[in-house]
Amino acid sequence: MFVQLLTHLNWLHVIVAAIAFFALGALWYSPVLFSKPWAKLVNMNMADPDAKKGMGMMMFGSFILMIICCIALAIIYNIIQIDTALSAIKFGLFFGVGFALTAISISFIYERKPLALYAIDIGYLIAGIVIASLILVLWK
Repeated sequence: MFVQLLTHLNWLHVIVAAIAFFALGALWYSPVLFSKPWAKLVNMNMADPDAKKGMGMMMFGSFILMIICCIALAIIYNIIQIDTALSAIKFGLFFGVGFALTAISISFIYERKPLALYAIDIGYLIAGIVIASLILVLWK
């Protein structure tokens, strides 16, 4: 059954949704939005060349995880048959809050990280899932 679910996906839509999710991250964590407060909250000196070591692999890993997220969303949306922007937003918020927020919250409780860092990180994940949902649902 799982293989059948995968064969019915529109892989172009999944990849484009993941790219949009990733692009939102580039904007979200840029100087335009939250890079300065985020860097301060994680104690990262952006001027330090060592801070950027391994960044390519981290970004690649993040993109792979976004593809996995978009595959899961696409499978669910194929099963429940939603087809409107409002439904995509509602389900994106539902999955963002129900899964991303709760998973991240568990880590933040034990890691005792600042609430502002939590807000930046979870805001990105929820917004990214909503954007991916809109692409997956509306692009037919």
